Amino acid sequence: MPDLPQLLLFIAAGWLLNLTPGPDVLYIVTQALRSGARAGIVAALGIVSGCFVHVFAAAIGVSALLAASATAFTVLKWMGAAYLLWMGVRMLFAKGAPLAIHAEDTAPAVDLWRVFRRGFLTNVLNPKVALFFLAFVPQFIAPGAPDKALVFLLLGLIFNLNSLPINFGYAWLAAWFARRMDAVQRGMHWLDRVAGALFIGFGVKLAMTDNPVQP
Repeated sequence: MPDLPQLLLFIAAGWLLNLTPGPDVLYIVTQALRSGARAGIVAALGIVSGCFVHVFAAAIGVSALLAASATAFTVLKWMGAAYLLWMGVRMLFAKGAPLAIHAEDTAPAVDLWRVFRRGFLTNVLNPKVALFFLAFVPQFIAPGAPDKALVFLLLGLIFNLNSLPINFGYAWLAAWFARRMDAVQRGMHWLDRVAGALFIGFGVKLAMTDNPVQP
């Protein structure tokens, strides 16, 4: 494991990276706005579960394969892009739904398993997440570490667990905001369309991404 200063630097860098808005944050916020903090938290858990898949894959070398193989990277890239585009189109043409304006226990019913599953797939089908872990985590592993795969797994565990307070915070803040802002209540159908357009943009961006390791 890294020494304490390096570990604290790793934790701080992870928090900063998780604070950066992206498709994960957007998904958490939209679920919390529509169905309350509980749905936002479940969305965050689904996303973090997807991150664990990439951590384990990187530790056993699958992410290295994605980095080295243009075919493997392209297949996963197009699957991820198609999924993001599909989500974006669904949100773009979704009918307006009420937001979580009541107490959590009286919020509109929502299929939490579906919320979790979509968050999970948003991350698992994105090869950029795999390459992120492959590029970021090894910087904090000492060259002379006796079991680099085990250290990688431990650092990946720390990174993902440290992301939970940030993601839960986004969920609670979005739910709190939705309960108190009439303008957001009236504009939910526009929020769906903006979020849908952003997801389509993320999908197009992912589709146009080249494997950064390939020459």
